[in-house]
Amino acid sequence: MTLRLFDTETRALRDFLPLVPGHASIYLCGATVQGEPHIGHVRSGVAFDVLRRWLLAHDYDVAFIRNVTDIDDKILNKAADAGRPWWEWAATYERAFDWAYSRLAVLPPSAEPRATGHVTQMVEMMQRLIDAGHAYAAAGDVYFDVLSYPQYGALSGHKLDDVHQGESAAEGKRDPRDFTLWKAEKPGEPSWPTPWGRGRPGWHLECSAMAEAYLGSEFDIHCGGLDLVFPHHENELAQSRAAGDGFARYWLHNGWVTMGGEKMSKSLGNVLSVPNVLRKVRPQELRYYLGGAHYRSMLEYSDHALEVAAESYRGLEAFILKTRERAGEVPVGKWTEGFAAALDDDLAVPKALAEIHGSKTEGNKALDAGDLSAAVEIASQVRAMMGILGVDPLDPHWADEADDGSAAHAALDVLVRANLDARQEAKAEKDWAAADEIRDRLAAAGVEVTDTPNGPEWSLKTNHNEAGL
Repeated sequence: MTLRLFDTETRALRDFLPLVPGHASIYLCGATVQGEPHIGHVRSGVAFDVLRRWLLAHDYDVAFIRNVTDIDDKILNKAADAGRPWWEWAATYERAFDWAYSRLAVLPPSAEPRATGHVTQMVEMMQRLIDAGHAYAAAGDVYFDVLSYPQYGALSGHKLDDVHQGESAAEGKRDPRDFTLWKAEKPGEPSWPTPWGRGRPGWHLECSAMAEAYLGSEFDIHCGGLDLVFPHHENELAQSRAAGDGFARYWLHNGWVTMGGEKMSKSLGNVLSVPNVLRKVRPQELRYYLGGAHYRSMLEYSDHALEVAAESYRGLEAFILKTRERAGEVPVGKWTEGFAAALDDDLAVPKALAEIHGSKTEGNKALDAGDLSAAVEIASQVRAMMGILGVDPLDPHWADEADDGSAAHAALDVLVRANLDARQEAKAEKDWAAADEIRDRLAAAGVEVTDTPNGPEWSLKTNHNEAGL
């Protein structure tokens, strides 16, 4: 495997050389469970699931940690506004995120630690930082002393004079560029005991403590959205290395999902929740859309772009299903060299998809020529490649998703076949008007008919969800 990844810290493509041969350790900043997940939230889950699947396909033992931030100002404020306990609010939306990841076939993490379950590790890290002269306590808060760490800004490229943490001024804070490790207790808020008084953790400290707890003082890859480079990941890097940890050796960041050129966020009011989008397309089609662009690129959302991606996926799906229908079993084969070269080049999924679609074209030619052996071989390759991207149409995960529609599909097949038989009879009698009328009637119902050497075949050209399948 000659995988090269773009490392944010060095701003260069680097060969992936794991700390331990055959083992990959990955930390992904997960959800802050304050509300319903939108498609911008789950893009990182899809993008780095492809990385994980590619490593697994090469027999790597992958430790994949994705955390949950279950204590945060926004969680506390929203829970209070709704008159609900903060822990219940966080648990409710943690389940919502788990549901969204599962629907999109994102593999479950090796462990999914919650911030509130790792306060002990956070206290230990703060003590190490204070002992090393990189942090200080003031009025119940604990701060990281940015000026004590000369390498601050290495990840994001920020200059010290331009640093703004986005935090309000507070009593005892020595420099406005210092960031909060621990927040002193406030009335009505949850708190935990520490040597410096009761309080709750700061966001940045949480991830450093959890990454170290599960992956050790040094690990291979840290992933997350581009919006996390500063201040979150910059502060993680500074506090962990100041505490004596090597921390992450590679930093990978995915681009945003945008609307009108702006990052999709709740504050902009342009949120597309995962449940709402899944009323427009099937889960595998949404995953194909979110994962189809290069992970580092911005993905500008539109209903049209979503539908184009869904149609593209259906074309691949139709080829595999058609091959299975004509030839029987289509096993999972081996990806092509072109596909491997694309993914090894910083997970270049668009190039990988071009390879898949090229294979599909050749496979359909083989089907049209009646060469079922060649068609099965190509379809097996396509299955392997789509499986790495998490969208193999014959994966049992998607079969489970379709269970509710299987009876409806069987009933529809009976009705469509009856119309196709009538159309064949009309053509045999040279009643072209009647044959065209049947075809047009099916088309109006969203059924696309393709005449092949083995007889007519049908597929749904409208959205599968709209057809109840």
